[in-house]
Amino acid sequence: MSDEKRRTAAHFGDAAESYFESDVHRLGEDRKTLADWCRDATRALDVATGGGHTAGAIAAVGVPEVVASDAAPEMVATAVREYPVSGVVADAERLPFGDEKFDAVACRIAAHHFPAPEAFVAEVARVLEPDGVLAFEDNVAPEDDSLATFLNGIERLRDPTHVELYPVSQWREWFEDVGLAVEAVETAKLTLDFDAWTERTGVSDADTAELERRFREAPPNAADLFELEFDGDSVVSFANPKALIRARKR
Repeated sequence: MSDEKRRTAAHFGDAAESYFESDVHRLGEDRKTLADWCRDATRALDVATGGGHTAGAIAAVGVPEVVASDAAPEMVATAVREYPVSGVVADAERLPFGDEKFDAVACRIAAHHFPAPEAFVAEVARVLEPDGVLAFEDNVAPEDDSLATFLNGIERLRDPTHVELYPVSQWREWFEDVGLAVEAVETAKLTLDFDAWTERTGVSDADTAELERRFREAPPNAADLFELEFDGDSVVSFANPKALIRARKR
């Protein structure tokens, strides 16, 4: 594992409890949708499980064996403590499993932290058996390059472990390139409370002020797309685009 990945794992390990308690990660119909896509599986893997919420939801729909993996040992420990799943400390881009070991793989709100997303996608295809399903979700970038640049700049300032958000078209291309046929795409927006969003990653006062300045000075098309809400000069909330993608291994 690279030094960059170790730093990211340590960052999330330190925040394991706050991520477990986070309503953004703990609640939501999106988690249920991913679990439902996996319900016919006999052995499922949840990559970058975080607090284990998606792994737990997959177990709850009756999948008999669920493995929760994450690069942060503290996250894995939380998942195993809270849900009836097994845990493995693992790099999402080098999964320590044999070929075709799972008939479902999930990954929820994590891939924007992966330095090499194509490697992650290739690993998913490798560990999935033929006809196995990938239940994937992440925040996504708009297809418009200027809006994508604005959003990624905001995310990197708020969280140094953020690598990049990609548009749905890019994820579709990566999946198809490794033999994962896209069956369904659901898009939505996740409304985030600004204060909770910055507190979760311990943003400094100076960076919080800079984030608010960027939001205040956002071009009109960004303000509309991200549904910015203000109270005077203070940001109350904004909406992040996200996508749920179901793909099946040919």
